[in-house]
Amino acid sequence: MNWKVLYKEKLISAENAAKKIRSNSRIVTGHAAGEPKKVIEAMVRESELYSDVEIVHMIGMGPGEYVKKDKRFNFKHNSLFVGSSTREAVLEGRAEYTPSHFSEVPRLFKEEYLKVDVAIIQVSTPDQNGYCSFGISNDYTKSAAECAEIVIAEINPKMPRTLGDSFIHIKDIDYIVEVDYDIIELKPSKIGEIEKAIGENCASLIEDGATLQLGIGAIPDAVLLFLKDKKDLGIHSEMISDGVVELVEAGVITNRKKTLHKNKMIVTFLMGTKKLYDFVNDNPMIESFPVDYVNDPVVISKNDNMISINSCIQIDLMGQIASESIGLKQFSGVGGQVDFIRGANMSKGGKSIIAIPSTASRGTVSRIVSFLDNGAAVTTSRNDVHYVATEYGVAELRGKSLKERARALINIAHPNFREDLIEELEKRFNSEFDNLKYHKAYN
Repeated sequence: MNWKVLYKEKLISAENAAKKIRSNSRIVTGHAAGEPKKVIEAMVRESELYSDVEIVHMIGMGPGEYVKKDKRFNFKHNSLFVGSSTREAVLEGRAEYTPSHFSEVPRLFKEEYLKVDVAIIQVSTPDQNGYCSFGISNDYTKSAAECAEIVIAEINPKMPRTLGDSFIHIKDIDYIVEVDYDIIELKPSKIGEIEKAIGENCASLIEDGATLQLGIGAIPDAVLLFLKDKKDLGIHSEMISDGVVELVEAGVITNRKKTLHKNKMIVTFLMGTKKLYDFVNDNPMIESFPVDYVNDPVVISKNDNMISINSCIQIDLMGQIASESIGLKQFSGVGGQVDFIRGANMSKGGKSIIAIPSTASRGTVSRIVSFLDNGAAVTTSRNDVHYVATEYGVAELRGKSLKERARALINIAHPNFREDLIEELEKRFNSEFDNLKYHKAYN
């Protein structure tokens, strides 16, 4: 049958699409800035129709009305990455958190650890052959749609068409809801002097021809500021933001030296402003693949000189990284940090960098600590950490003993907290000679 005929047959309103969902179903929604809007709004309005509908997603950038207290018997949220709209519900027990490396989320669906009853997705308008693009949310969304019993697609003319393994055909969609709203935007972070210093320190580790993975926020954006004199950089990253566009336009990012997907930027999702979304639209330089490919450490490692840059909440003197929780408080999620750290570490000439301000809470708390907060989850083990960068410098931990890495980390801690860290170092290793030597060095 002609796909245009199928399209018309599958057209439905958001309200009627919401009525296709049954109680006790598990729903997986599109991710981050690609979150579908209208069907979820309709579900919230019609919440009395449901009981125990489980809504699964990673970070949500919509309002998250389904986690409100008055909806707790209608909906239950299972978070794979806690975001601002759902954090309170997770902390108060109205929602749950399921740990998973980003690369392994599709496996949860494919092997039915989390069986998908309904996938609610947002995609581009179909091309001449009836294929819609997952646009800025390929990641786990494509896998969820392939595994779901029912696929409800919001088709939005404002969704960019990204290339690569990023398509679904009209015949594989059960219900189509036509929408026309602006894609969620993530405005650039404010970059201060501390972020600039960290960015400069990170950039000092990046050589011409390197392939980069960059996270979200002020520090990755600051790193980009100090790469303008580099040559032939490449991108293999779970996501990119607006700063990458500027480096492409400046001729810094060319992807010519990549050893995997040469001349292409590889991503799995996107978060930025309309500038980024316009840039990626139908751009053959950008290819989007599902996250179980992009974030596979073995795939990542095939990029020579792979550089991963991530952040964390705390790091202890042994090099253990806590990136997702503050004590027992679940703050975010694992995401792709470990995927890329391990991939970069396996890469020929690769480097993984944890980049953090030396303090938090307006300078009152050190991020480099003697011990992680009680109950904090170790996201990245001490065995995997390579470089740590703060505004005070760079510590290389690979090949260092526990004592050596503690010294290196103290050297890049904020001066206000070094004395306490030195005292812990002395107690832990109890070496009079070292105590005298390093007191002199730090003072």
